[in-house]
Amino acid sequence: MIPKKILVKDAHIVKIAVERENHIAQLINLDQRHPLASKIQEICNSWGISDHQNYALQFCETNNMKYVTEKNRNEIKNGSVLRLQYSPSKTASDTLETLINGVPLDKAQRLKELSSLSMDHTFALEFIKEKGLDILIKMIEDVNQKDEDILKYSLASFVELMEHGTVSWEVPESSFVARNIEIVRNFKKYPSKCGESALSNLENIVQSSSKYVLVAEEIKLQDILLLLQEDKMPVMRQNAIALLNALFMKADESRKRAIAHTISTKPYRLALIGNGLGTEMTHQLYVLQTLTLGLLEKRMRMKMNAQDQDAHEKIKELRRIAFDDYAGSLSLNDEHIRRGGSGGTGSGSGAGNVNFSQYYKKLGFKCDINPAQDFIETPPGILALDCMVYFARNYTQQYTKIVHENSCRADEHECPFGRTSIELVKVLCHILRIGEPPAEQSGDFQPMFFTHDQPFEEFFCICVITLNRTWKDMRATAEDFQKVFSVVREQIQRTLKLRPENLEDFRSKIALLTYQQITTLRQQERTSKEECDSTASAIVKLKEKISPQIVELIKQQRLSFLVEGTRFSKYVRGTRSKDKFWYARLSPNHKVIHYGDCDEKTIPTLEELPKKLPIIDIKQLLEGKECPHMKEARNRKSPVNFAFSITFESMDHSTLDFVAPDENIFNYWTDGINALLGQEMTSKQKKEDFDTLLSMEIKLRLLDTEGVDISKDPPPIPEDPENYDFCFES
Repeated sequence: MIPKKILVKDAHIVKIAVERENHIAQLINLDQRHPLASKIQEICNSWGISDHQNYALQFCETNNMKYVTEKNRNEIKNGSVLRLQYSPSKTASDTLETLINGVPLDKAQRLKELSSLSMDHTFALEFIKEKGLDILIKMIEDVNQKDEDILKYSLASFVELMEHGTVSWEVPESSFVARNIEIVRNFKKYPSKCGESALSNLENIVQSSSKYVLVAEEIKLQDILLLLQEDKMPVMRQNAIALLNALFMKADESRKRAIAHTISTKPYRLALIGNGLGTEMTHQLYVLQTLTLGLLEKRMRMKMNAQDQDAHEKIKELRRIAFDDYAGSLSLNDEHIRRGGSGGTGSGSGAGNVNFSQYYKKLGFKCDINPAQDFIETPPGILALDCMVYFARNYTQQYTKIVHENSCRADEHECPFGRTSIELVKVLCHILRIGEPPAEQSGDFQPMFFTHDQPFEEFFCICVITLNRTWKDMRATAEDFQKVFSVVREQIQRTLKLRPENLEDFRSKIALLTYQQITTLRQQERTSKEECDSTASAIVKLKEKISPQIVELIKQQRLSFLVEGTRFSKYVRGTRSKDKFWYARLSPNHKVIHYGDCDEKTIPTLEELPKKLPIIDIKQLLEGKECPHMKEARNRKSPVNFAFSITFESMDHSTLDFVAPDENIFNYWTDGINALLGQEMTSKQKKEDFDTLLSMEIKLRLLDTEGVDISKDPPPIPEDPENYDFCFES
C-alpha cells in the first residue's frame, strides 16, 4: 500500500493580499525569510512598475497604517491586506516639494496627509532627515492667521513628529515658543485644533527645554482659567491642565504654593471639575491632585523642633479649646511653663505642670509630660498637629465632645484623641501617596479634593469622627489599636472607590460603612472568593488529591472513639430500663467489640466486659425503625432516631442493639461500624467534618497564594517549537 503524502505547513509563509489604487488586488505568498525589497520588486514587476525602489508596503487597517519594515514584518498574519504605496523617502520628498513650492490649497492638503503620516516612525525619520521639521517650524512662525488649515495641520504634524522622541525640544527657537504662546493666549481667534497643538507643544517645552522660562513668564494662570472654562473643548481643557501640571512641576517651592493657592479658589475649582471627564482628562486631574497634595510632604516629613514656638502654641491651643472651663485658672501658668523648657507643653517643675500633664493625658497623647515628643515620628510629623488644630478650631463642638467623652470614661474603652489622630494622618498620607510622584498610568482622581480650599484638613476632620465612631462600635481598648485602624483604613478606601463628588458626599457615604457593615462585606467577599476559587480546575484537582486523606483522618477519629467506648442505656420494647446500663468498646486492634453490663459511673476495662463480637461476624448495620428493638416500641417518644443494631451470625442472638445517648454518639458509632465493614461513612456529622477539614487544608496549602487571583482554567500549553535546535550559552 502506497502511503499518503503528508503536506507539511511552512510556518514562514503567510498568504496575504496586496492592494493598489485603481488596480485589482494580488493574492501572494510572502516568505518571511526573504528580504522585503525583493518581494516588493516582484509585486511592482507584476504591475509593470519600473522604479520599485520608490515603493513600499503599508498596513491598511483602521488602527494601523504603518509602513511595513523588516522590524515589524512579523505583524503580518495570514489573511492580512497590505497596500502598495510610495516609500517613506519618496513621500517625504514629494511632501517637502509641495510645502516649499506649492500653492496654499495644495500645501493644506499635503499638510493634512502629513499629520496622519507623521504618526509612522519610519516616515517620521525620513521626513526629519530631509530637514522637514525646520520647514514646518518656519511655516508655523510665518503663516498668516487667515490660512487656518495650513496652521492647523502644520501644528498637528509638528506634534506628531516630535512624539517620536528623535529630536530634542531644544531645537525650536524662542520665536517658535512665542508663536505658540500667542496662539494659546488668543485661542478664540484660531481653530480649536491650533490651540490644542500649541498647548501640547508648550507642555513639552516646559518639561524638556531650557526655554521653559519663557512659558512660565508669559502664560498666566488667568490664561489657563479661560481655557478650562471651555466645556465644549474637552481636549483643549485636558491639554491646559497638562500644561498647568508641567508648570507646577518646574516651579520652585514658593511658586508651587502660589499656584496651589490660586487654583484652590472657587472659580478655578469649578472650572477644573467641569463636565465630561474622559480617561486622559481624569489622569491629568489625578496628576494635579497628587502635585497639590504633595505640598504637604514638607510638613509630613518635618519633626517637631523644641524651638518651634508656633507648634508649642498649637499644642497649648488644643488644651485650651478642649478644657475651656479651666482656661482662666491655667493661663497664669503659661509663662512659667515656657520657662520650664518645653514651650508650655509639659516639662519643668511646679504644681501647674502636674495639672497640664493630666490634661495632655486626657487629650490622649502618649507623652503627657511633653506632648511635643509625639510629633517626632515622620511621617506624619508636624502635619498631624496642623490637622488636629484645624479640627479643634473649625469643628470645636465635635472636638470637645470627642475629648471629653473619652477622657471621662471609667472603663478601658477610651479612644485617645492625640495618639489616634497622629496615626490617622499617617494612614491618610499613605492612602493618598503624599510624597510620591504621580503614577504614569493611574487615574485615581478624587473630585472632592477640588471642592474646598483646605481639602486634606477637611478630609481628616471627617475621618477622625469616623474613627471615634468605629472605636465605639468595636468596643476597642488600647490593645485593639491596630485592629481599629485596619477597619478605618478599609472604610476610607472603600468610600474613595465610590468617587464621592464632594466632601459632604464623602461624609454621607462613609457614615454608611459602619464596623458591622465592614464585617459583613469582608465575610461576603471571603465567601465569594472561596466559592470562586473552589471552582478553579487547579483547586478541584487539589481537592480530589487530598480528599482520601481527609476521609482516612475521619475514619481514624471514629475508630479511636469506638476504642474509648460508650455507656448505653438498656431498652426493652423501645422503653428505657431505669438504672440499667451496658458498655461497649472496640479492641485496640479493631477486630473485636467487647460489651457487657456496667453501672452508671464505672468505665469497665476490656477484661471486665465478658461478651465479645468479632468484627468478621458482623453482617449488617441497621438504623432507626429497621432495628428489632424499635419495631415493638409502644411509646411514641422512643429515641428511634438514635437507635442502631448490628446483625451477626450467632447461636443465641442475631442482633446487638444500641440506643445512643445523643446524635453525636450515634453518628460516631454508625460511622465507625461502617468503616470497620469497609463501607462509606454516611452520617451528617461525617459530611460536616469532611467539609470543614477539607476547607482548612485547602486554605493552609494556599497561604502562599494570598492576594493572587487563581484562574478557573490553567494557562494554555504553548505549541511545540518549529525545531528543537536550542542554543545554550555556557
